[in-house]
Amino acid sequence: MPSKKNKIYQKGEVIEALPGPTFRVKLENGQETLAHLAGRLRMYYIKVLPGDKVVVEFNQGDFSRGRIVRRE
Repeated sequence: MPSKKNKIYQKGEVIEALPGPTFRVKLENGQETLAHLAGRLRMYYIKVLPGDKVVVEFNQGDFSRGRIVRRE
């Protein structure tokens, strides 16, 4: 299991809500990615809508899919 040291965090903006807890996010560097809600956001019923600024967590080297860990 990867450690927290291998995680990369990027800021972005939600551009589209997809079925389930999945979103299309445009990162600050212009790249688009798919991201799902982290368990803590689901547990506390944090709503994420298109246009929201979010922080996305990626595994090192894989920017195709990530986890939304914070809404700003």
